[in-house]
Amino acid sequence: MTSRWMDEVTRVRDVDVRWHVMSLSVLNEGRDLPEEYRTLMDESWAAVRVLVAAQELYGREHLKPLYDALGTRRHPGGRTDTWGIIREALDEVGLPQSLRAYGDTDEFDEQLRASHAEAIALVGDEVGTPVVAVNGTAFFGPVMTPAPKGEDAGRLWDGFVLVTGVPGFYELKRTRTKGPVFD
Repeated sequence: MTSRWMDEVTRVRDVDVRWHVMSLSVLNEGRDLPEEYRTLMDESWAAVRVLVAAQELYGREHLKPLYDALGTRRHPGGRTDTWGIIREALDEVGLPQSLRAYGDTDEFDEQLRASHAEAIALVGDEVGTPVVAVNGTAFFGPVMTPAPKGEDAGRLWDGFVLVTGVPGFYELKRTRTKGPVFD
């Protein structure tokens, strides 16, 4: 949702976004998790490894389109067939199917972990993904549903920029009352 929001922000504000890989699989590594969530985390390695391989081998400009292609199939699409999702997403963005092989290897795990660690270093290890940084200050979130569009997205961005500029501001949070709304 945050990535969808940032896409909207770039349409209504002069913002230069640099997409960065984070991984819930890395974040939750070694943690005691419910069995169902542990299975999901274990299955998530393949897609994030393919993302990092695409970035490393073909360039950073492929990261967001591939992330969107994977995520759209998984989340609003409701699919769980990881390898089918990866195959179709690679086709959609015009990247070679040979990248699928990296989903089963740790060849680019050092880069994955470094990318993830860079974001966590900005916010601390008591949070997760997403992390948004502005002018050297970063926060976990914002977490929202649905992602605002048009000027609503811009106004949220303006508020986000405002709070990142306040020294000593750390957190806003409330309990989620509904799941993701993809529109």
